[in-house]
Amino acid sequence: MSFVDLYMGSGPLIAPLQDKRRPAATILGVPFDSTHTYRPGTRFGPSAIREAFNNIEIFHPDIRVDLEETYIEDLGDMTHTVNAQEMLDMVGKVTSELAKDRNQIVMMGGEHLITYGAYAQFPRGTGYVVFDAHYDLRDSFAGTRLGHATYLRRVAEQCGSDGIIHVGARAFVGEEVAYLKESKIRTVTDHDIRTGDGPRLLRDAISVFDNLYVSLDLDVLDPAYAPGVGNPEAVGITSRELMDMIHAIKDARIVSADIVELNPQYDNGATAAIAAKIMSYIIAANV
Repeated sequence: MSFVDLYMGSGPLIAPLQDKRRPAATILGVPFDSTHTYRPGTRFGPSAIREAFNNIEIFHPDIRVDLEETYIEDLGDMTHTVNAQEMLDMVGKVTSELAKDRNQIVMMGGEHLITYGAYAQFPRGTGYVVFDAHYDLRDSFAGTRLGHATYLRRVAEQCGSDGIIHVGARAFVGEEVAYLKESKIRTVTDHDIRTGDGPRLLRDAISVFDNLYVSLDLDVLDPAYAPGVGNPEAVGITSRELMDMIHAIKDARIVSADIVELNPQYDNGATAAIAAKIMSYIIAANV
């Protein structure tokens, strides 16, 4: 029995194309939010993203790709657990197994800790681009070293910091700034995006990588555009600015992506809609 068979299969699925050719992407949900410290509920995020995906237009005229004509494999949600190490073990095993098929892998969270289990399965030299209002570089938070506020510190320690490009931070503490400088993590700042320099800086930063892993924490957006997140931070970027940044990486080979921190209990539908839109664009750009 494979790890996919063992751990996957619960929850609703996106509406599939019936002609099951080789999938353009394989998607899965990871309904985990046990380390959340502000507004728990992101474990319901995968279902909300699927519902939005099934109800938005998924034709992308700028790249001339219509996902309605594309097979996307949905494995459902991962077995639920409240144990962080158990979740990371499952995510790691499933991701490692799926990566052998060389299909694009897209995970829907869940809190940001899920990324730590997935990105570590890709070869050293795979670039990691993360859009996030927070650096998540604390050594520990709320009594744990495995949590949504510490995951990027663990990624840097295990995988190295030379592949990390952090985009859009606007809320952090001194400890994180010190580690950011010490580890020489590259950044495209919230200010860079607002002045219009973000897309160019991001294109330059990813140019050294053959493959990318892209992680989108929806709280990078201002709460006016994305109210349904676990840790909202005021004075963020707009949905148009975020899409301009996503367009900047459309020519890169995105081997995997995740979309995290959607909390439908606080959403009016806008956050799920932008999550589904970006997921569809990332898949379409790699068809």
